[in-house]
Amino acid sequence: MRKSKPAPTEDPQAALAAALRLLARREHSVLELRRKLEQRGWQGGPLDEVLDSLVDQNLLSDRRFAEVYTRTRIERGYGPLRIRAELRERGIDAALAEAALEAEAPDWSEQARDARLRRFGEAPPADFREKARQMRFLQRRGFDGGHIRAALGEGGADF
Repeated sequence: MRKSKPAPTEDPQAALAAALRLLARREHSVLELRRKLEQRGWQGGPLDEVLDSLVDQNLLSDRRFAEVYTRTRIERGYGPLRIRAELRERGIDAALAEAALEAEAPDWSEQARDARLRRFGEAPPADFREKARQMRFLQRRGFDGGHIRAALGEGGADF
């Protein structure tokens, strides 16, 4: 007769091993890691103990996750509005998100200009329709109106 394996929820060591495997790949927020482990069958007290243990050992840190995530998203051409929203979705509170954005402190107008140049090239928008298209792109990327106007070189031709 075959021995049955204990259910994942009954084995905190297995939960810890799964959490460490996930953390070895990349940083996670506490909420992200909790969701992933819950999808794999861990819940309740053992899961809370594992997450608390990882936080206590500084293997899991929302602050560190926010910093790494913010830096990566900035490098990929995203703006502050989108980064804030994505951090909030991942369980990062507003104060940590702001601290991460302030630590990087890029020139957001320059970031928006770079994103526009990578996507659309050097030529300014030829008409209102193209300008609106580029504005929508930058808006989806998470830049505010001031950053978008700077990226489009406002002060030049108006449509």
